[in-house]
Amino acid sequence: MDSTIPAILIGLVLVAVLALMLRSWRARTRRDAALAAGYPFPGPEPADAMLATAEAFYVATTREGRQLERLNIRGLGFRARALVTVTEAGVLLDLVGENPVFVPMTAVIGLEDATWTIDRAVETGGLLVLRWRLQPQADAAGQVVDSYFRILDPTDRARVSASIRTEAAGATHPAAHDESEA
Repeated sequence: MDSTIPAILIGLVLVAVLALMLRSWRARTRRDAALAAGYPFPGPEPADAMLATAEAFYVATTREGRQLERLNIRGLGFRARALVTVTEAGVLLDLVGENPVFVPMTAVIGLEDATWTIDRAVETGGLLVLRWRLQPQADAAGQVVDSYFRILDPTDRARVSASIRTEAAGATHPAAHDESEA
C-alpha cells in the first residue's frame, strides 16, 4: 500500500491547524492591543521599601474569573520565569525577556490561591492569583484581570502573600493608617 497520499493529507491537515492557530492568536493580539500592561513605574525604590521578592513561574493573565481566556497583553502574553517584587508602592512583575510590569497597590483588588488556569493544573492552592485593575482607558474604566504565578519556595510565597495583602489593604483604606498614627 502506498503511504504517500495519507502522509500528504496528514501534512495538509497539520498545516491547516497551525494556520488556524496563528490566525486566532493574531485576532487575540488585535483584540487586546488597547490593553495597557501595568502602570508607569515610579522609579527605583530604596532597598528598605522592598518588602518581599520571589522567583516564580508566570503562567497567564486572564479576565477576572475566566481562567480559560488568556489575554495577550504586551509583557504578559506568554509563560515565563519571573521575579515578583513587592514594595510599599506596588508589585513589580519582571518576566524574563519582557519589560517589567508595575501594578500599584491602589490597583490590587485581591490575592487568592488557585489550582488551575489555562494550560496549567497543579496541586490544590499551588498557584497564586493576583487580581488587579488595568489602567483605565479613555472610553472605559480599567478591566479587572487575574495574573497567575507559581512560587515554588513556600517561605517566599508566604512573604509575598502577606506583603501584598497588608499593603493592598492599606492602599484601599489609607484612613486606617492615618488614624493609627494620630
